[in-house]
Amino acid sequence: MSSIMTNASALTALQSLNATNKSLEMTQARISTGYRVSNASDNAAYWSIATTMRSDNQALSTVQDSLGLGASKVDTAYTGMDKAIETVNAIKVKLVAAFGATDTDKDKIQTEITALQAQLKAYADGATFSGTNMLSVSNATGTAADVKVVSAFNRTSAGVSSISTIDVNVENIKLYDAGAAPTKKGIIDAVRLGTTGAITGTAQVPTPGAAPAAGDTYSVSSLTVQGHSDAQIQQQMLVVDAALKDMTNAATNLGAAKSRIDLQKTFTQSLMDSIDRGVGQLVDADMNKESTRLQALQVQQQLGIQALSIANGSSQSILSLFRG
Repeated sequence: MSSIMTNASALTALQSLNATNKSLEMTQARISTGYRVSNASDNAAYWSIATTMRSDNQALSTVQDSLGLGASKVDTAYTGMDKAIETVNAIKVKLVAAFGATDTDKDKIQTEITALQAQLKAYADGATFSGTNMLSVSNATGTAADVKVVSAFNRTSAGVSSISTIDVNVENIKLYDAGAAPTKKGIIDAVRLGTTGAITGTAQVPTPGAAPAAGDTYSVSSLTVQGHSDAQIQQQMLVVDAALKDMTNAATNLGAAKSRIDLQKTFTQSLMDSIDRGVGQLVDADMNKESTRLQALQVQQQLGIQALSIANGSSQSILSLFRG
């Protein structure tokens, strides 16, 4: 039936053209943005997942920065510890030289030891990075606080986020503690028993030149050979050896912490790259596919316009029925 009121062919052609135009707009948007899912209306589930993972990746980027800062802090402490070990070894050499020496020679040797002790303190005080010093601390009471390095941002399957840290135990690596009443002093300024080299909380100043007493104590930071007997100097060497052992253990702990931080940095970077790839697979547009689709839709659009033109022109044929 031919009707001048309703052109069914034109309506069908118009619906087809509208659908083509809508698909064309979507394809052009994907090409211009590079995303198959650029907002929630494109795919709510994928958009939500991608948004959460992008947020987590930003947090991981901050974790990466924190790991770099933590590595610098630990490396600074290790450098100070390494130089301190060299200096304590030099003090040990001076003690060996003082064994059996005359009082005049001991005075000269003590001048060198005092200079080395001052240098030890300078190394410890100078091992500071971004306001953090693990070798020279000051605790009025209690123990030195651990240095915490943010190492990971975690999210459980339930969506609960948390932060992990790599902790460096400052209490066991500090060289000096200037606090009034800390739980224990540092490796260098702690008093140690001359008989065992063990750290003790009770100081007993030895009498210079006298026979060593069972409770005599020495500290690497303040020991002196002036007026002391060879037996007392031998006790001082035992104390220095014990301090060197503790410093070596502390340096080992710092090295292990640095190694762990470096491994975590590598893992975090790999994790960030993996998340980027995963998000891309969810929301990125396939440009090869979209360019091919664009060309096809442009042809469909042209054909749709032509079909609509033909359908609109079909109504004109009705006029021929009324010509004389």
